[in-house]
Amino acid sequence: MLTGGQLAGLIVAVFWAILVAFIAFTLLKLARLLGEASKVVSDIGDQAGPLMDDMTRTVQRANEQLGRTDVITKQVAGVTQNVSAVTTVMTSVVGGPLVKAAAFSYGVRKALGNNRSEEPPAARPQLPARSSGKGRR
Repeated sequence: MLTGGQLAGLIVAVFWAILVAFIAFTLLKLARLLGEASKVVSDIGDQAGPLMDDMTRTVQRANEQLGRTDVITKQVAGVTQNVSAVTTVMTSVVGGPLVKAAAFSYGVRKALGNNRSEEPPAARPQLPARSSGKGRR
């Protein structure tokens, strides 16, 4: 049989064995977790290079398209200025003589109209005035 001290030592030894086994199990799980984490970081690092290359190509293509758009915008601005200049020239070349011709024809019509017999202007219809000054009801 075991004495009280031996029994206490045996209980403490079993407790320490269980504690060491629990700590070892926890450390094994932690080691697996760190291994998986390092694997994920390695995979991300492997994929980051091609992803950065794709992003670089995308930005370069966007810059090319912006350059083309810039050229088109400048050309449209030039066309707009040309159309404005043509409109100004056409207005001064055609508009001035047309206004003068219209004014001349109006003057001729007026002069010819004054020679005809004067007819009294047609009387405008008049509305009867209200009898009370109170306004609307």
